[in-house]
Amino acid sequence: MNLPNFITLVRIVIAPFFIGLMIYHHYRIATAVFLLACVTDALDGMIARLTNKKTDLGAFLDPIADKLLIVSAFVTLVLNGILPVWLVMVVVSRDVILVLGSIVIYYMGHEFKAQPSIAGKATTVFQLLTVTLSLILRIYGIKTPWMQLLYWVTAGFTVASGIQYIARGAKIVGNDQQNTSGKTD
Repeated sequence: MNLPNFITLVRIVIAPFFIGLMIYHHYRIATAVFLLACVTDALDGMIARLTNKKTDLGAFLDPIADKLLIVSAFVTLVLNGILPVWLVMVVVSRDVILVLGSIVIYYMGHEFKAQPSIAGKATTVFQLLTVTLSLILRIYGIKTPWMQLLYWVTAGFTVASGIQYIARGAKIVGNDQQNTSGKTD
């Protein structure tokens, strides 16, 4: 267990506390916990790269921690009436499809390593920004029509990156089909 993996585990442990705080409407503390989780997301990867401590465990745990944080944030925000249902459906559907696709690829016998794309990184930034701003605006009772634009941008990047990752998965599966169809017995 190295430091980056420990930091990732901290993010996983933080998620249930965030959920509890959201359920009981402790938005200020929930925002602080969410921002701490965001910092750990940036910190674990940076430390792993700078200290050359990238591991298979970290590559496996990091996306799980990210999905757990994002999905729990979006679901609790919609349950509390802070985010629109359609946006949460887009975000959660994409993550469910990607996880199921990863499982299919794995069970087809492929070694699957999650390679984040620029669209995927932008999606994460906009999703984290949406959650953070939604919480801050809720705390201070501010309503602004500009959030609608952020919702649409977040949804757009979420769909675009989802399509990109699905295309990558299809290419992996397609290469497998192409390789097996050319074999003779």
